[in-house]
Amino acid sequence: MPDTARDPRAWIAPLITTIVTLPMALIALFVGGLTPMACDSCNGAAADRFDASFGPAWTVLLVGLLLTLMALIASWATPWQLRNVARRVGLALAAPTTLVVTFVAFMALVDWP
Repeated sequence: MPDTARDPRAWIAPLITTIVTLPMALIALFVGGLTPMACDSCNGAAADRFDASFGPAWTVLLVGLLLTLMALIASWATPWQLRNVARRVGLALAAPTTLVVTFVAFMALVDWP
């Protein structure tokens, strides 16, 4: 079978990563959005440190979610030919991996009270 032949199973990896990644991304965004409530009772220096760290951490989370979405879209948009199987699977694996790394970075960047 030539490399330019259509791959009948090309939809499997993007579908699985979509089913896994989108709920994880919504949970990460929800947790990130609730994070400022962790310092509701803070005052003084603790509140200042938290506020100063939350802004950059929130930016990292949003950029990471955008990169995750781009990897997810790219896994669907890769041409459905046999020669692109590895590329499609790699992009499908990159989406949840990017999301996990982004969320861990977000949690590490926030200076928790």
